[in-house]
Amino acid sequence: MDEIDRLKEEKDATILAHYYVDGEIQDVADFCGDSLQLARDATKVKTGTIVFCGVHFMAESAKILNPEKRVLLPDLLAGCSLAESCTYPALKARQEELRAEGRDFVTVAYINTSAAVKSLCDWIVTSGNAREVIEERVPKDKEILFVPDRHLGRYLVEVTGREMILWPGSCMVHEIFSLTDMRRAKKNNPGSEVIAHPECPANILAESDFIGGTEKLKRYVMSVTEPRTFLVATEAAMIHPLEKAAPQHTYVPVPGIMTDSGETCACNRCPHMARNTLQKTRDCLRDGTPEIEWQDYFDKAKEVLTRSLLQ
Repeated sequence: MDEIDRLKEEKDATILAHYYVDGEIQDVADFCGDSLQLARDATKVKTGTIVFCGVHFMAESAKILNPEKRVLLPDLLAGCSLAESCTYPALKARQEELRAEGRDFVTVAYINTSAAVKSLCDWIVTSGNAREVIEERVPKDKEILFVPDRHLGRYLVEVTGREMILWPGSCMVHEIFSLTDMRRAKKNNPGSEVIAHPECPANILAESDFIGGTEKLKRYVMSVTEPRTFLVATEAAMIHPLEKAAPQHTYVPVPGIMTDSGETCACNRCPHMARNTLQKTRDCLRDGTPEIEWQDYFDKAKEVLTRSLLQ
């Protein structure tokens, strides 16, 4: 950690870290947040280099919004199951199919998509601003093709009343929560509350006390002054910023179901986020690699990202 602090100064670098990376990385970062906050924070960075401790699509967004800066990602293999579920050729084919049917629609994409996919879209949303964008900015006379998260899309249909054509994608982390174990944990912790991310399946959200994106979850626990136990249905590393923001509470991760055995455990960690380590962060600062290189389609993605997230 001391070496990282020294290298940040020496290499004129700023570290951005998502709430889902390990707590020790969050502790050495200059900015921590959700996708929306980090996209906005990236535009405020004064140094020539940004090290993005998160996943590939987030580092791409940081580069798109800061074309003159060098953007590094500790591990280029830090991908995203949601982003991988909706590829550029597949989305382009679906859009062409809908247009051939005479459908008048706009494409709204969750930020968990590649820059190539963003270049095909009309709006980009995060879990923090999706409802606002759909209610206030997407024309009421248009259909909505929402990609790639079907769970977030279904939740947005419920809260906005807008019908949507949903892409069949989902987050590998939020998909696996065990409803039975969540109920058991609630019974074992009388007076506890379940806080859940809207990427969770409907059965989890139906029994949650508070639903919101990562920043909203953090603000909610901070607003509760009386010590309480919160059962957390999102990526387990999120407990670190919750504990820092509101240490008066107790946080219990809702167990996930292991696909290989059917057993449950507190294993709701994103394997892609977990590719970010202190050592890799140090190495990429020291070596100036791996770097996110500018691509031709970034220009088109920049227009929709800027309009959606920064205006």
